[in-house]
Amino acid sequence: MTTGRATKLEQALRDAGVRVTRQRAALLGVIAAADDHPDAAELHARAVTAGAGVSLATVYRTLTTLQAQGVIEKLEFQGEPARWEAADQHHHDHMIDIDSGEVIEFTNDRIERLQAEIAAEMGYDIVHHRLELYVRRR
Repeated sequence: MTTGRATKLEQALRDAGVRVTRQRAALLGVIAAADDHPDAAELHARAVTAGAGVSLATVYRTLTTLQAQGVIEKLEFQGEPARWEAADQHHHDHMIDIDSGEVIEFTNDRIERLQAEIAAEMGYDIVHHRLELYVRRR
């Protein structure tokens, strides 16, 4: 079943002139439904469970295509396989639990303001940034 979010991601591909194949649509559906940050193997397993006949190699090729079109983002955390998320989300940062591997999204207006202030003090405007905090539960 295609969700509204998956449909929007598919439309973003079409708008970029990229054909939405069965495999791409299946993977977009899995990514759109994810409430975590799955790696390629997890995406493959979920796609297979959902009835999509895709190989792991196809998943990797499709992820590369979707990333190149700006539809998904690749997250590379230290010592972990690459993880993926839809690029249609609001800005957020990540905490990575170094014991469990869990990735926690968070936003903090104070951190955002401080980063902008530091950049401005040094004569710059922030164009893009990514903040990753590697944490351990107390």
